[in-house]
Amino acid sequence: MQRTIAKSRWYRLIPIVFITYSLAYLDRANYGFGAAGGLAEDLHISAATSSLLGSLFFLGYFFFQVPGAHYAENKSAKKLIFWSLILWGGLASATGIVSNIQWLMIIRFLLGVVESAVMPSMLVFLSHWFTKEERSRANTFLILGNPATVLWMSILSGYLIEAVGWRWMFIAEGVPAIIWAFIWWKLVNDEPKEAKWLTDEEKQQLQAQLEREQQELTPVKNYSQAFRSKTVILLSLQYALWSIGVYGFVMWLPSIIHAAPNMDIVKTGWLSSVPYVLAIIFMFAASYYSDKLLNRTIFVWPFLLVGAITFYASYMIGTSHFWISFFLLVVAGAAMYAPYGPFFAIIPEILPRNVAGGAMALINSMGALGSFVGSYIVGYLNGVTGGFGASYIFMAGSLFFAAIFTMMAVKGQQSLKKKRVPEQWEVHQAHK
Repeated sequence: MQRTIAKSRWYRLIPIVFITYSLAYLDRANYGFGAAGGLAEDLHISAATSSLLGSLFFLGYFFFQVPGAHYAENKSAKKLIFWSLILWGGLASATGIVSNIQWLMIIRFLLGVVESAVMPSMLVFLSHWFTKEERSRANTFLILGNPATVLWMSILSGYLIEAVGWRWMFIAEGVPAIIWAFIWWKLVNDEPKEAKWLTDEEKQQLQAQLEREQQELTPVKNYSQAFRSKTVILLSLQYALWSIGVYGFVMWLPSIIHAAPNMDIVKTGWLSSVPYVLAIIFMFAASYYSDKLLNRTIFVWPFLLVGAITFYASYMIGTSHFWISFFLLVVAGAAMYAPYGPFFAIIPEILPRNVAGGAMALINSMGALGSFVGSYIVGYLNGVTGGFGASYIFMAGSLFFAAIFTMMAVKGQQSLKKKRVPEQWEVHQAHK
């Protein structure tokens, strides 16, 4: 029965969630194309300053994760995301009309602040609508907005820059978020009990299943207790390292490819989209088998290890064999994206609803910090060394240690699933 409760949730909610997060990711990831397509040249931005501008988003993104998740859990994810859509669409479009670096810095930082609530709020929203056996797949459809958006954005942005320039590219890609805000408001509900498109029986079945899952969890009093959990701490460190690799890759892949001989911006766009095609396939496969086996961590650390190895192998082969090196980058990119669905299904299965959203927000905020470090240091290394070799090693090392921290966190999670008393004792000790 659990697998068949209210199937309409999938086609009513998942497309909306996917589009919303796609628009968020579009307006944070197109900076890399703007920089490669003339922004840096027109505003006389150095390589080091360009790195700072690319990473300022993540600094803003770091600060308001937990308050956003708390508001979404206790007030309304629907309302929070509505206003976020309008504000981030306006800021993204404003990027296209700036004339100096100072304003661009302010816009990039504020864009991060506004978007900081989106990911944890969406995860909270999905946890209110999908059961344990569905959660990895639901999360994957959400986060699929990341690689799927970069895929088509890479191609579209290349053509837009060539046709109308980088300014109109930012404007054209920012306006849809403002329009979508009103569609979002019309179509979603915070809780199943508010949905007119569900029958009373479906609402009762779904609510009963979600409540049973909560009753199986060890009570945790507040955020302070949850944040001191060994599992939460390890996953926070892991996600920071993981994000260094991911966002260093996303922000600077266009520049890496564009530096190849005989490479124009349109070809760069097409080639930059390739890793995300494979990433989508990997993400679906990992989430499907994670839900089927109800095992999360085995679908996280092996992929990160593969990402680390292929990054390093790409560096070792070097630019003299571009296509082999590029193929390895494709595999690395896909391997980095594959574990997202299973990863974000871990916390709601070990922490109760009153603190799970905040814990996911804390982990995601550490990911933002890692993203800041990754996008800045990768750009800095590229500028200082005049090449991409040091960046490859830095990202590969980050992914390797992310895999190690995941394996350390696995032990805590497995013991928790087998016996809940140790985790309860752990949280109690942390509180003391």
